[in-house]
Amino acid sequence: MKTQVRIKKMSKDISKKIFIKTFGCQMNEYDSNRLYDTLNKIGYKKTLNQDDADCYILNTCHIRDKAKQKVYHEVGRVKKLYINKKKPVVIIAGCVAQAENQEILKREPYIDIVIGPQSYHKINKILTNFNPKEKIEETDFDTIQKFVYFDKIKNNNSKVSSFLTIQEGCDKFCNFCVVPFTRGPEYSRSMKIVVEEAKLLAKNGSKEIILLGQNVNAYQDGSNKLSHLIIELEKIPEIKRIRYTTSHPKDMTEDLIDIYKYSKKLMPLIHLPVQSGSDKILKLMNRKHTINDYLEICEKLKKINPNLEFSSDFIIGYPGESDQDFKDTLEVVEKVKFINSYSFIFSPRPGTKAANCKLIDKKISLERLEIIQSLLFDNQLNKNKSLENKTLNILVENLAKNKKYVFGRTEFMTPVIFEGTKTDIGKILPVKIKTSNRSTLFGEKIRNSDKRVA
Repeated sequence: MKTQVRIKKMSKDISKKIFIKTFGCQMNEYDSNRLYDTLNKIGYKKTLNQDDADCYILNTCHIRDKAKQKVYHEVGRVKKLYINKKKPVVIIAGCVAQAENQEILKREPYIDIVIGPQSYHKINKILTNFNPKEKIEETDFDTIQKFVYFDKIKNNNSKVSSFLTIQEGCDKFCNFCVVPFTRGPEYSRSMKIVVEEAKLLAKNGSKEIILLGQNVNAYQDGSNKLSHLIIELEKIPEIKRIRYTTSHPKDMTEDLIDIYKYSKKLMPLIHLPVQSGSDKILKLMNRKHTINDYLEICEKLKKINPNLEFSSDFIIGYPGESDQDFKDTLEVVEKVKFINSYSFIFSPRPGTKAANCKLIDKKISLERLEIIQSLLFDNQLNKNKSLENKTLNILVENLAKNKKYVFGRTEFMTPVIFEGTKTDIGKILPVKIKTSNRSTLFGEKIRNSDKRVA
């Protein structure tokens, strides 16, 4: 017995600390959590104190032009952080690692390891055999083996709202998008495995599951589609809310649209990127849908549930975009009344078909971005204003910075702050909205009531 205690103490003493800084999308957040889970197997313990880490991972995003520069800026910051300390093992992970692997290692000697998102199952072996004198680049596409590996490792995420990757990669090859080159072809996980992981997350305390994929509605496991998966997840009693992102209009099939007729847990906000309101630009983008296709989908869904709302992505200043093309985009925004959207100026990505296209004058692009963002922000503001003096169901996720208040979200993902306590976390509570701004609602909990808003 004494020997066992001594061995346990030694094991604890030699454990190392790991810090992961995550950039970009929700899938990167999911990946970072799974990296923590696997690295724990070889003695690396998660730390929130970044200047005390033995291993420092930057999980990167490559969707914008400045993504690579963010990496070098962050590495420079890490250098200063450890200037009088033992250097940690520095790892660049994610999509920048996949796209810029050799260049990163040549340009920045402080980086030790570069690992792409489809090689994460190899990270334990890489770190176990790590030699500080060697630089390692691991960027093979091995999606199937990655998921086979991680399916055997317990997901320890215990957040009230949890991400769950069900699909990776993309076969659409939009001319502006780097995803097919950084994440590979479309791959869907086994529905049985996904449901098992969702049950585990529910057991950990999750009340909401957000299904993730680069093309999440392209999910297909044999004859099972995303609609079938949602039906199975509805059967988990602890899960109260289900969401999915990001969708492609081409994969918004009738079975997925129809599920909104009878689903009790699928939330009424759909993130469905249109990218542009011009058919000409959509064709140049190789988006494989038209504006009429898009609007028909929105109309079908609105007929099923008039309370449904939409969010979108918009690329402004795409090569070839005329004043009329931009006006067409503004018309779509006016028609659909998106309640939350992301808009940004076209950013050429190396290796894509649009990378070498002639760019629109930056001043024009900035002016257009300002116009569309003003319109989108007005939609958000008006939607939030319309919710004042109404009582909404709020899923409480955590304590706000001021410990007297809690943070939660509406069914439409809008943040809500109201006075509450730690015991409210994980509950769906009726909250009367008092005031609002563009991004947040502020409310008051309905006291002494177990009723839920219809």
